[in-house]
Amino acid sequence: MRSENTLFVGGPLDGRVLPVLVGPTGQPPKTYEIPVPNDDGRPPTLHVYRRVPGRVGRLGLPRGWKYEYDPEGTVSGGPKWPWTKRS
Repeated sequence: MRSENTLFVGGPLDGRVLPVLVGPTGQPPKTYEIPVPNDDGRPPTLHVYRRVPGRVGRLGLPRGWKYEYDPEGTVSGGPKWPWTKRS
């Protein structure tokens, strides 16, 4: 599989560039989850990063991607259909 060096902004990985596997379309996943183990036996802490456009080219199209830290750490549950409301 192909990987792409991707910048991480905020959170525990702030400023790091890590290789992230890309899919068949050449895009990295929309969310990147990093489990950090705890020393006291509790379940690992999950840090969640969201994919955002890296820099925008002359035509307004994204050229590359970066991940921004999501402090709430909510993981999306699937596609967001326009005819369903989530409360």
